[in-house]
Amino acid sequence: MAIEMETGATLPFDRFWDWLQDHPNCILSVATDDTWLYDAETLHWALFSEENGTPVVQLIQGKRLIGEMVLDTSDTLHVQVLADPENLERGYFLFKVMGGARAAPRPRYTFQLSHGMESIPVGHVALKH
Repeated sequence: MAIEMETGATLPFDRFWDWLQDHPNCILSVATDDTWLYDAETLHWALFSEENGTPVVQLIQGKRLIGEMVLDTSDTLHVQVLADPENLERGYFLFKVMGGARAAPRPRYTFQLSHGMESIPVGHVALKH
């Protein structure tokens, strides 16, 4: 069985996390192998780091917590950035937080955003796209 490797730019997790905190309203979904959080008109994202530096992603409706992911980044290698192959016409991007063994990294978390890091719209504000 052949294994296809996805290609794309890579960046350190800390750089991605710092950038992402300025773009919470651009998140369309966050997923692991067994958990998915999806954006909707009445929901908003909260991103922060706990006192020990652990990244946290929350999906909130009004003041009610809908879902939360506490990211374990202890074995994170890098973040792989690529155009979402299922949404090329929409310009969506996938940011895959890769972790595990260097010889066989796997996606630990996948963030789908409405744009890539370079294609930030002019006049980008903290409103839903």
